[in-house]
Amino acid sequence: MQLDDLKLSYRRCFDTDDGRIVLEDLKKRFSFYQTTHQIGDSHESAFLEGQRFVVLTLINLMKEKGEINE
Repeated sequence: MQLDDLKLSYRRCFDTDDGRIVLEDLKKRFSFYQTTHQIGDSHESAFLEGQRFVVLTLINLMKEKGEINE
């Protein structure tokens, strides 16, 4: 599968009512809207940032070429 085809699949999946609900839940659940830094615990910070990175990757895969970042 080509990358453009994969991106289209992600957009089709998340461009439904259920897909938008799931994506919003992932954003809230995995710290999309808040910092992941845990004072004094670099391992926990790295773990939380890894979770957040998955959501960021999903969003970036769904973006059209030339779109600006959220």
